Amino acid sequence: MRVFKEVTDPSVLSKRSSIKGKTVREAQKTFRITHVDQIVEAGTYLRVHVHPKRFPRCYDIDWKSRIIAVTESHVVLDKPAGTSVGGTTDNIEESCATFASRALGLTTPLRTTHQIDNCTEGCVVLARTQEYCSIFHRKIREKKVKKLYLALTAAPLPVGIMTHYMRPINIAPRLISEDFIKGWYLCQLEVMECKKVPWPDATVGKAYSIEDCGWPSRDYAYECKIKLLTGRTHQVRAQLAACGAPIVGDSMYMPAAIAQLSSPGLNPFGKCQKEYASDDDKEMAVIEWISQHGKEPSVAIGLQACHISWDDGECCYEARSPWWRCKCNVGSGV
Repeated sequence: MRVFKEVTDPSVLSKRSSIKGKTVREAQKTFRITHVDQIVEAGTYLRVHVHPKRFPRCYDIDWKSRIIAVTESHVVLDKPAGTSVGGTTDNIEESCATFASRALGLTTPLRTTHQIDNCTEGCVVLARTQEYCSIFHRKIREKKVKKLYLALTAAPLPVGIMTHYMRPINIAPRLISEDFIKGWYLCQLEVMECKKVPWPDATVGKAYSIEDCGWPSRDYAYECKIKLLTGRTHQVRAQLAACGAPIVGDSMYMPAAIAQLSSPGLNPFGKCQKEYASDDDKEMAVIEWISQHGKEPSVAIGLQACHISWDDGECCYEARSPWWRCKCNVGSGV
């Protein structure tokens, strides 16, 4: 305590070089130590991640083969499932941005412009400069970026626009409602087409660690082309599951969809939601509904960001065929 008081005394803090020219809020922002010779001042709050989340699949990928395009401003990557786009709080080393930068021999690391889930594969845009990173963020905010997905679902979906509202809590699983709830985020997507296809065979499923979530019928699946109209975390996964058509291999949302099929009133925000006598009863129902969800998938689910374009199609990119159409395995470096 004596040392703590000494190094955090206002007279000492005011002399720290890291604080000069900054507001208190700016000085309190965390930063990452990336060089062995970087100085850490006395009194600095330090967090060490001794058990970081790992992404071993990064070492199995032929990253050069996943590069779709390289320009002066950006790189488009066909992200493999089971990898993180820009890394996590405790692991920025095992990320698409890091490994793609190395594969291209870039001296300046690529920057993340947008995210897709670790278990999702497909088109990701990485900026080569901070300036283009800001430019692309602005394009996303102004809805000038078009994204199409292919989803492999366990049941058919009707063609048309699907609307839900997502609870504004940044914790998985993401809860959504078919009815408008004040303060909840609008989620919209358009199902452009839906066709029956064979359920992935056991060899491909094993190669991509597709989890058997207990779906009762596995003779056929349904490949749906989806246009994303809003971009919320887990949006496609949560919306499709809420419609009774969860994504193949989605070990988080499929168990809840199965539970809802057997007990329609289980979802307190679904079509068959019950009337609750009190707010406490409703809260208990929400907790029970959350418990029906499973864990995050380990590698892949049936979801691919198959297309991305902006500037009215001037920049337009397509991913390769999704994993469920392939006969290859993870160990082949793809």
